[in-house]
Amino acid sequence: MSTPAHDDPLSDAPLSADPLSRERSHLAASRSALRAMREDVESLDIADVTANWVNAAVLEKQIEDRIKALADLSETPLFFGRLDYLHAPGAEQAEGGEGELFYVGRRHVHDTDGDPMVVDWRAPVSQPFYRASKKDPQDISLRRRFGYTGGDLTAYEDEHLSDPAEAAVTSKLLQQEIERPRVGPMRDIVATIQPEQDEIVRAGLSGSVCVQGGPGTGKTAVGLHRVAYLLYAHRERLARTGTLVIGPNRSFLHYIEQVLPALGELAVRQATVDDLVAHVEVRGADEAATAVVKGDARMAEVLRRALYSHVAMPTEEIVVVRGSRRWRVPVYELEEIVRELLARDIRYGAAREALPQRIAHAVLVQMERAGEAPDDRVQNTVARNAAVKAAVKAVWPQVDPAKLVLRLLSDADFLAEHAEGVLDADEQKAVLWVRPARSVKSARWSPADTVLIDEATDLVERTHSLGHVVLDEAQDLSPMQYRAVGRRCTTGSATVLGDLAQGTTPWATRSWSEALSHLGKGEAVVEELTAGFRVPTDVIAYASRLLPHIAPGLTPVASIRENPGFFEIRAADAGTAGVLAACRELLEREGSVGLIAADARVPELAAALEAAGIGHVGPGEENTPAVRLTLVPASLAKGLEYDYVVLDEPRAVVDGEPDERTGLRRLYVALTRAVSGLVVTHATGLPPQLD
Repeated sequence: MSTPAHDDPLSDAPLSADPLSRERSHLAASRSALRAMREDVESLDIADVTANWVNAAVLEKQIEDRIKALADLSETPLFFGRLDYLHAPGAEQAEGGEGELFYVGRRHVHDTDGDPMVVDWRAPVSQPFYRASKKDPQDISLRRRFGYTGGDLTAYEDEHLSDPAEAAVTSKLLQQEIERPRVGPMRDIVATIQPEQDEIVRAGLSGSVCVQGGPGTGKTAVGLHRVAYLLYAHRERLARTGTLVIGPNRSFLHYIEQVLPALGELAVRQATVDDLVAHVEVRGADEAATAVVKGDARMAEVLRRALYSHVAMPTEEIVVVRGSRRWRVPVYELEEIVRELLARDIRYGAAREALPQRIAHAVLVQMERAGEAPDDRVQNTVARNAAVKAAVKAVWPQVDPAKLVLRLLSDADFLAEHAEGVLDADEQKAVLWVRPARSVKSARWSPADTVLIDEATDLVERTHSLGHVVLDEAQDLSPMQYRAVGRRCTTGSATVLGDLAQGTTPWATRSWSEALSHLGKGEAVVEELTAGFRVPTDVIAYASRLLPHIAPGLTPVASIRENPGFFEIRAADAGTAGVLAACRELLEREGSVGLIAADARVPELAAALEAAGIGHVGPGEENTPAVRLTLVPASLAKGLEYDYVVLDEPRAVVDGEPDERTGLRRLYVALTRAVSGLVVTHATGLPPQLD
């Protein structure tokens, strides 16, 4: 709803009512309008507008999605802000011109006349809610924020941006919303997006963006809200080309899966890198040294050489018999055709499909010289000729990508031939299987092997490209994994999210420029978020002691939280008593609790919690008001957050990794999962880097 900026919102409440009552009335009216919009869609009769059952099914699905998008989530505020413009947006700002008032929310809501009662947070008219300031009011006289308890509007807070006499102050409601206890999956940050975050969210679709952000800077939320914004601004294009969110594991994807639906976006696919390259069943695992070599970008050249080694230069001419005539294609001409296809650097499979047509064309040229007038049908017939098909099979045989990788990893001579000058002898030995597999089905493929198969598959046939891909926790990907993701957005753009300090794989990214090069997005703009909204000041300051040892070039996160948070380090006796006591203490507070421990200690802690009668769930399982404790192996903690965290035995977290730097990075992740408080318990000494 829009009204003159100098008035309170129109409502059924009497003019004498206080502003909060009038805002509540507008909320009630907006909910009624949303309900009417939903009922209008539910009442649609498509019987007379669909030509066949296919059209009917498509239209029914679109209506079903629209109904879901118009759901009124009772615990979610329908609007969270209000903007009072000095002048009508887009109109000439003449003296005395009348402004307008807009309520900013998660979705657009209009009344029966089509006038907006709530405007979508992604609309251009909503942008000043996130960007306007005392220095740059952007034609806004007043910005009002609303506070909610559940779905009930309970407070409001005003900023008079055009009043030079009013000093700028930190929003209490904004702080409360950031610090609000959470139970269940990740929630959106649409009401608390900061100016530097909003710039990334609203960046154009044509360019790729890389966001380096430390713990609590909101990089994951920024990436998800960027998807929602792009779907709003470029819906038709992305409906055709598709969008994809890639996360590090299933637990993480489960944690974030409700953010986009809460913003009204239901059609975004989510997957892990392993999902994308699942050409074969994974039943094995590699040693770290082996995985590093298999994940090296040089393997792409080894695969390319191995694939194209199957192409053989012709040794015999082709004789095509048509009726009483014989047409001969000499060897030298066949060689020219093959060399030309190789020089074009097109996919192996595409070149193989083009080869019989090129040979047939050479035959048609001879026919035309002889006075015949062959057409396309004759060329296709010649391309299917038995002699031509036999020649293509001999010169450019079909290659199965999985069998190609199987041979490379099983046949030392074949690998040596195609890795010469690329991999040294030790590296070749590292990737070879000790016990060669007999077949693709019997092989104990590792995750790194599936990425090699994906690379080989793309060499044979082009991978389908999407319109936009969001890659989260990107710092943990190998160069070959970056290539696999990059293939999914060769004609689209990407949003890359990560933190170099949180890289916990042996092949972790060393620099974003290197990573973006492997991704095929070397032109991407790199943005750095350094303002911490989630992790309390004392906690992030303690965790940042590790930065000089794990990522010396990074800027430490500076928490902007006024609340320093709850933080304690407790020396405990050996055993689990101290950990259980800390869990019980934090469960007396409001919000979620995460118990993070080295993977090897999780079974012992699970048994202790069970014996103590403390209910808990694992990562990826949704906690509830009754069961608010999650037991998290340190290896799965990345990307998750809890109101309170108990971190068990930091030294065990470090010792659980193959090297100290990776262990310290894992510890850095574990230390920065808390939103309101952290208790560190230890019976053994702390890592010296924390002293």
